[in-house]
Amino acid sequence: MPLWHFHHPPGAWSAEDRKKLAGEVTALYTRFGLPPFYVVALFHPVEESSFLVGGEPAGNTVRVVVEHIARHSDDPEFRRRTCEAISGILDPYTRERGLSYEFHIDETPRDLWRIDGLAPPPTGSEAERLWFRENRPVPY
Repeated sequence: MPLWHFHHPPGAWSAEDRKKLAGEVTALYTRFGLPPFYVVALFHPVEESSFLVGGEPAGNTVRVVVEHIARHSDDPEFRRRTCEAISGILDPYTRERGLSYEFHIDETPRDLWRIDGLAPPPTGSEAERLWFRENRPVPY
């Protein structure tokens, strides 16, 4: 499951912007066979007085924390391309609108993840394809 936390200035994005951004994030992962319901985007507006960078208020900054659980990679080239893809998604919503951004990716062990009490099916398995088709967790 990719879980994206967007810490951003209030009013940085409209409801439509947030929905479109979350859709682009979802599309990034469904291209690799992840079910859409795996992808979660949470938007956390943070007042300038509570968002400090280097000890100073940063009212034009977005901080994105990405948690990867469903897939991991040790391949440096794949990791580089992943960062480029994330930047490509974020740039139109940040830099092109005068906002600065930073992101990082954490990788959580897959065996520490459950959805509705179910362990996710193995990567590339028929059960995972079933979850993709159904767009929900189903016993397997």
